[in-house]
Amino acid sequence: MRLLIVEDEREFAETLRRGLVAEGFTADIAHTGREGLWRATEHEYDVVVLDIMLPELSGYEVLKRLRAAENWTPVLMLTAKDGEYDEADAFDLGADDYLSKPFSFVVLIARLRALLRRGAPARPAVLEAGDLRLDPSARTVHRGQSRIELTAREFGLLEFLLRRAGAALSKNEILSHVWDAHYDGDENVVEVYIGYLRRKIDAPFGTHTIETVRGVGYRLVDVTRS
Repeated sequence: MRLLIVEDEREFAETLRRGLVAEGFTADIAHTGREGLWRATEHEYDVVVLDIMLPELSGYEVLKRLRAAENWTPVLMLTAKDGEYDEADAFDLGADDYLSKPFSFVVLIARLRALLRRGAPARPAVLEAGDLRLDPSARTVHRGQSRIELTAREFGLLEFLLRRAGAALSKNEILSHVWDAHYDGDENVVEVYIGYLRRKIDAPFGTHTIETVRGVGYRLVDVTRS
């Protein structure tokens, strides 16, 4: 189990590395965002532990470039920041988990082992349903020849629905994948964002892509223009 730690605080990074080695991991360290990006693209890792506040390239930028290059290695982000918007930014860019400093080393190990069990699923370059197309790398959405502008959260929601096309998804399942596995806010936020998506990807085109599944949640179906 090989990890990459991208952390500019050298003493903290080395302490983290020693603790991980004691738990049976192999860990490399990079102290700048540029070095971390190079290591993550040139070598194979099971998980990247990525701080947000880094010199040269921020953790956000490193993550963005990894996903743009279709590198789907699981990423756990670390930061001294604390706030739901920082978490949202991380997940919107493709992070798999998030921890704020200071954190429990026991919790870190548990999160890492969970990411290792899940692995890095293969992700197609372009997701399609009828004439609706979403490109995760380019961060673009089109209906036929028309480009559709989405917010980061709307994009993440549509991407998840497309990856699970045809499946009935509950609000809790959508929240855990699109918002945060530890989100404890109002689940009706899903209904709000489904409404936003419908007004952008369906209403202008006479389509009905997102179905409401009574008693369950929502399902994305493969449709063409009516």
